[in-house]
Amino acid sequence: MQTKQSAVTGSAQQILAQVRKAVVGKDPVLIWVLAAILARGHILLEDIPGVGKTTMALAFSRVLNLSYNRVQFTPDVLPSDVTGYSIPDPGGDGMRYQPGAVLCNLFLADELNRATSRTQSALLEAMEEGQVTVDGVSHPLPQPFVVIATQNPTGAAGTSLLPDSQMDRFMVRLSLGYPSPKDEAAMVLSRQGGNPLHELTPLMDAQTLVSLCDEVEATFLSDSVVSYIVALSGATRDSGDILRGASPRATLAVAAMAKAVARLRDRDYVIPGDVKEVFVATVAHRMILSPKAEAQGKTAEQVLQQILASVPAPKLR
Repeated sequence: MQTKQSAVTGSAQQILAQVRKAVVGKDPVLIWVLAAILARGHILLEDIPGVGKTTMALAFSRVLNLSYNRVQFTPDVLPSDVTGYSIPDPGGDGMRYQPGAVLCNLFLADELNRATSRTQSALLEAMEEGQVTVDGVSHPLPQPFVVIATQNPTGAAGTSLLPDSQMDRFMVRLSLGYPSPKDEAAMVLSRQGGNPLHELTPLMDAQTLVSLCDEVEATFLSDSVVSYIVALSGATRDSGDILRGASPRATLAVAAMAKAVARLRDRDYVIPGDVKEVFVATVAHRMILSPKAEAQGKTAEQVLQQILASVPAPKLR
């Protein structure tokens, strides 16, 4: 058993305290975003414009002291705007690589579902492999590397659904939602003296964050907890309400998020409760419901809650 607060837990409390200065009343979402960052995952924010998605991404980039780029995606954004391109080298006979916007620690892909499919797919290699390839040459991305993408709700004007292959690369899908009247009033008052983003204090550098991620990755997973995660993923594939269940990538994501949540709870081992806590947010956006389930008005979240209730959790000794 741990006798003192871990580095991850102590740092997380300081990070959240700073980010709360700019993002008011969204503690549950902030904790999930921080957990995904510590788990080396990417975050998809699905919400209407103007609820603070960009502010939140900027707040994390400043507090974590990460290099940050943002692209406002529209149909005329090209893949090369994201990955970079080659230009003639004025000092020689060859070509010189001009880095694209994705060459940073934290990349905000704003309204990603407004981009063309070709531009959306330009992010796939970066999100999965940590590199981009331009003219046959691979260029590694800085570490850590996190994508925070936003998309408007399906059906909004000028949007198209993200392909399934890209949805599966996001560790979690989250929504901020409207603030409560009390929090909205506090947000207005906090801006009377200027933008609170300018008051945020950087707490670490990129290498320190990498060390925290390494600590999260080293969190202990018992055989029984691993079997529980696998059983939950298998249940999604056998469910009559689900046309396509969780992929092996989803299983790995559940394990990684459970480790991050365990560390945020100041434990160096995962318990079944951590798995239950992260399962729905980590898997729901990767599933395709059966036509029958959709006709019955079921949601992916409801079906996953039923699976959690039906699969017995192990008892740790």
